[in-house]
Amino acid sequence: MSVRLKEETYEIVVIGGGVAGVCAAIAAARMGCKVALVQNRSVFGGNASSEIRMHIVGANCHSSKPNLRETGILEEILLENKHRNPYASFTTLDMIFWERVHETPGLAYYLNTNIEDVVMDGSRIRSVVGHQNSTEEKVVLSADIFIDATGHGTVGFLAGAASRTGSESKYEFNEPSAPEEANNYKMGSTIMFHAVNRGEPVKFIKPSWANTYTEEDLKFRPHVDRIAVDDENGIQDADSPSAKGKLPEFSNMDAGYWWCELGGDLEDNIGSCEEIRDELLKCIYGVWDHIKNGGDHGAENYDLDWVGMVPGYRESRRLEGEYILNENDIRSNRIFDDAVAYGGWPMDVHIPGGMNDLTRYPSRVYNFEGCYTIPYRCYYSRNIDNLLMAGRDISTSKMAFGSTRVMGTCAIGGQASGTAAALAVQYHESPREVGVNHIHELQQTLLKNDCFIPGFVNEDEKDLARKASFTASQETDGCCAENVAHGAARPVGGDTNYWQSEDLSGAILTGVLKEPAVIREVRITFDTNLSSEIQPSMIHNVYDREVKGMPIELVKSYQMRLYHGDDIVFEKDIQDNYQRLNVIEVSNIFCDRIEITVKATHGAPFARIQEVRIYSV
Repeated sequence: MSVRLKEETYEIVVIGGGVAGVCAAIAAARMGCKVALVQNRSVFGGNASSEIRMHIVGANCHSSKPNLRETGILEEILLENKHRNPYASFTTLDMIFWERVHETPGLAYYLNTNIEDVVMDGSRIRSVVGHQNSTEEKVVLSADIFIDATGHGTVGFLAGAASRTGSESKYEFNEPSAPEEANNYKMGSTIMFHAVNRGEPVKFIKPSWANTYTEEDLKFRPHVDRIAVDDENGIQDADSPSAKGKLPEFSNMDAGYWWCELGGDLEDNIGSCEEIRDELLKCIYGVWDHIKNGGDHGAENYDLDWVGMVPGYRESRRLEGEYILNENDIRSNRIFDDAVAYGGWPMDVHIPGGMNDLTRYPSRVYNFEGCYTIPYRCYYSRNIDNLLMAGRDISTSKMAFGSTRVMGTCAIGGQASGTAAALAVQYHESPREVGVNHIHELQQTLLKNDCFIPGFVNEDEKDLARKASFTASQETDGCCAENVAHGAARPVGGDTNYWQSEDLSGAILTGVLKEPAVIREVRITFDTNLSSEIQPSMIHNVYDREVKGMPIELVKSYQMRLYHGDDIVFEKDIQDNYQRLNVIEVSNIFCDRIEITVKATHGAPFARIQEVRIYSV
């Protein structure tokens, strides 16, 4: 009996269905491309899925850096999850990831499909070859553009893309915090666990194969309920004077632990994954035995109800682009001319030995103020002509990787890669040529779709709101109506960049067009408090800090009217809104004025609108 063969041709194929790959595939499909998304697991989401259950962190550093939460497709997915998943179930988040992919027109997907080979045509990938476990089919997918969102850089590796592992010498990029000599040390992998309070004492019987740990063994690894901070010299109490302004580090006994980590000191941490998982299980059950049976940790009523079987990778290969982001770019908050994404998470460098090296703090965190941009040149291969990257395998040094690897940063980079791939298809160009010929269009398209690029504002000539005159029935100091066409859809520096009313009694925003026009689309961006977090988390010290329900600043119901003279030519009432970006399609209505009346929010006593865009036919 022969193996079944499935051969398909797409314009873009994204390999890797983590957060970055999902955002890349959706972005490309929404631009009208025929896209396939390939995932080797049974669920989407990668480290954020129910298989691993890591919370999505990013540039706002657990809310310690104001107004830096990532928006775009990631924000849309997390708001959907917030609306429908009030108790932060990771299996429900799985479903929301799947639903977003499943319902996106033009996007096909292949779950349980592992890519094992590539077919090359010179320096171009012609197709990827894989096996779908569930159907026992051999899958051959051809495309014009490929996006490697595998984490490991697997497709790039198979195609012969330039890549690197481990740490560079400090002299290669003059990085002050890199080691004297290059090495192959990497950050390790972690298996997460979750425990529940049963309300009565629960015994734990240690498996014979589990490790044994004492309080002395774990003195550098917090495992009781507290909030501390990661400092460059280790973990300190949150109220310590030297810890002020540093990245919060949440420690608890009901979920975790990020420091249960192994594999960073192995020569080949990909080839050793099965061994790493088995050893991590010994660590997790040994740590839980210590918490339950190794002293008074307040865990008498806690019961271990879930332990992951899929290690969450932090680091493996990085594919080389035309630029390699480095520590100096990050510390200087560099704004690149071809910036398409940004980061703000500290350069977090875990010790390679992990749980095999208990004599040191598990991570050294290099904090810095502000944020930096990531250039488009980091998102396409320098030697494979039709290969883009998304996720943790983008082009960085090891030091910079410590910041760019987190899922929030990976997600917006994925949206940038998917958008760039669609432009490459549209213009019949390579990713490199898109960067040369269409970087401004790429940046403006990302801004239009609610992505943030520090240092860049709305310059879309097609946006009629940029030349419109905005007034409001009421406004507060510094939050005037004209702010909705300022060009930035979030507070930046000392500018609020939003309109805010005094209250909700007759909160009306009016925009008068420079001249009457036929309107086809209005885009309204509301505030969702980008200084807060909205991601699901198993760790109660993280999740309990979030507002229950939707962000209170978000507008819940409003009315939009279009006028021609004194006549209402279009009217739409929106009830129970829970998204930040609202795109309202209009059937070619000739008008000269727009009026938005905010009727209710999710709790705030005022109306707030971040941006309005208006597009003609």
